[in-house]
Amino acid sequence: MTRYTHGHAESVLRSHRSRTAENSAAHLLPHLRPGLRLLDVGSGPGTITADLVEQVAPGRVTALEATEEALGLTRDELARRGLEADLLVGDVHALDLPDDTFDVVHAHQVLQHVADPVQALREMARVTRPGGVVAVRDSDYAAFTWWPAVPELDEWMALYQRVARSNGGEPDAGRRLLSWAHAAGLEDVEASSSTWCYADPTTRAWWGGMWADRILTSAMARQALDEGAATSADLERISSGWRRWAAEPDGWFSLLHGELVVRVR
Repeated sequence: MTRYTHGHAESVLRSHRSRTAENSAAHLLPHLRPGLRLLDVGSGPGTITADLVEQVAPGRVTALEATEEALGLTRDELARRGLEADLLVGDVHALDLPDDTFDVVHAHQVLQHVADPVQALREMARVTRPGGVVAVRDSDYAAFTWWPAVPELDEWMALYQRVARSNGGEPDAGRRLLSWAHAAGLEDVEASSSTWCYADPTTRAWWGGMWADRILTSAMARQALDEGAATSADLERISSGWRRWAAEPDGWFSLLHGELVVRVR
C-alpha cells in the first residue's frame, strides 16, 4: 500500500494546476482526435483532464482518482470550465472496468506513486482496446539539475527521495518506464523524454517560491516531521535555500520526464 507523498495543500495545487495537455502530455496529443473514449488516471486538479475533454469531444473522458477528495478537485475544475466527464474513484492496480473499454488511457505523474507500476500498466492496457494507446509520463527526481549549487536544494532532494520511498513510491520513475512496460508484457512501445525548465525571473520566482512554501506546508513536510526525517529548523533552512536560489539572476532548474506511448495489441 502506498501513501501519496505530495497531498493536496495549496502549495502543491499551485504547481499541479499549472499543468496542461500542451506542457504535460505533448507526447499524447498527436494520437488524439474527436470521438475517442479516454481514461485519465490520476486526474488530480483536472487541468490536464479538462484539456483532454476538449481534445476528444464529442468523445467521452472518464477521470479516475484514488479518493473522493482528489476527485472533487477534478470535478471543480471541469465545472469551472463548463465541461463534463465521467468521474470514478478506483485503484489503478485493479480497475473496476471492462476489458477493451477505452481508445486511450493516460496517466501523468502517477506511476511514481503506486505500489506496483508494472501491474498498473497491465491494468491500463487491459482496459484499452486493441489498437488503442496507453500514454504515461513521470518525472525522474535524481535527474533534476540546477544552478547555482545551493546546498539546501541537495538536502531537499535527499529528503524527498527518503519520504517518497518510505511511502512505497519510486521518485526516479522516468528512467524506469520502459523497463516497467516491458515487464508488463507491452511490446509496441515508443519511449521519449522531455523537460520543464525554469530559468527566467518569473518562472524562477514561481518554482522556487512554490517549493519554499511546499517544504513547510505540504503532506511531505508533515510526514518528514512525524517520521523524524527532518526538524522544523531543517525545513525552514531548506525553504530559505529555495528562496535564495529563486533570487539568483543565474538561477536555472531543469526537470527530466520519461514518457511512453504504448500501442496495445
